[in-house]
Amino acid sequence: MLDTARRIIASKGLISLKVRDVAEAAECSIGSVYNEFGDFDGLILTVNRETVQLLTSKLRMVPSDDPRAQLHGLATGYLEFAVEHTNLLRSLFEHRMEKNRPFPKDILDMVMEAFALMYSPLSRLLSKRDPDELLLIARTMFSATHGIISLGLEDRMVAVPSPNLRQQLAQFVDAQLKGLSAHA
Repeated sequence: MLDTARRIIASKGLISLKVRDVAEAAECSIGSVYNEFGDFDGLILTVNRETVQLLTSKLRMVPSDDPRAQLHGLATGYLEFAVEHTNLLRSLFEHRMEKNRPFPKDILDMVMEAFALMYSPLSRLLSKRDPDELLLIARTMFSATHGIISLGLEDRMVAVPSPNLRQQLAQFVDAQLKGLSAHA
């Protein structure tokens, strides 16, 4: 069931995921899907957990000897992941819980862990900054990187064209660091 859900999301996007299709492909009843995952959110959240874990694993492999190079590597790694797993990554940010229930804490913690990967190199480059301020800067840089990549891959309105994303991300990281260093 999980493999089927992941395949559907990866190939057609979250909007195409239907419990009926998962049950049919897994040769089980719709009730079996609900028994296994609790509800439709449970199925999607399980796929999303795997996506965050896969992303975080990829980003953890970025060498950390040089903090500036590490920040560039994190941005590039995120871009590579987004290109390879576009719909799975979109699912992570597009999914809205039924009945406005809050996201489970474990998923929020995993996403924050991914955001925090930018904290270490930033803290080495901006050692005089307050740790809480650095955490906010890390979240902002990660969010901006995500936005640049997401819009670029969707080729929406004024987005950075896909062929230019890598170069523009590098320039963004450099500009951020230059601006942050000036205000250190």
